Amino acid sequence: MNIGVAGIVLLVILGLLLFGPSKLPQLGRAIGTTLSEFKSGTKGLIESDEKSEHSK
Repeated sequence: MNIGVAGIVLLVILGLLLFGPSKLPQLGRAIGTTLSEFKSGTKGLIESDEKSEHSK
C-alpha cells in the first residue's frame, strides 16, 4: 500500500478544498495528537501483555 508523491499531493489538494487553508493546521495537530495517544496506549497494552506472559 504505497501512496507515492502523486497521492500525497492529491490528498493535500482535497484537504484544502474540504477544510480550507485556515483549518488544515488545526486538523493536522488533532490528527497528530490522536496518533500519539493511540501509539502510547498500544505501547502500554503491549508492555502489560508482555509482563503478564513473563509472570506465568
